[in-house]
Amino acid sequence: MAKLIFKLRDVPEDEAQDIRNLLDDNAITFYETHAGNWGIGMAAVWIKEDEQYQQAMALINDYQQLRQQQMQDQYQEMHLNGTAPTLLSNIRESPLRFIIYIFSIAVILYITVMPFINI
Repeated sequence: MAKLIFKLRDVPEDEAQDIRNLLDDNAITFYETHAGNWGIGMAAVWIKEDEQYQQAMALINDYQQLRQQQMQDQYQEMHLNGTAPTLLSNIRESPLRFIIYIFSIAVILYITVMPFINI
């Protein structure tokens, strides 16, 4: 019976490809399901053989620990170089998005608080 080993929702394409390559390199049979046209399905990697489940999970866990360490090191290096993204740099990059978010927050606060102010 098939078992879920890795969900692909919000996973970067390079990480998904690394997982596929990892399973292929270790001769683990798997298949993928996609979220579908409306995005309501489960995009995931499934393993076909129950006997390979433990091996696949161990490989994926080791890979994710390594990737986590690499991402932390990369962020630390960017932080030391002064190139790490900050709130101010994100606002400068897309000011229109920032204005829309602030406006949306203000509208939600207004709608939420107005009934209590009118009492």
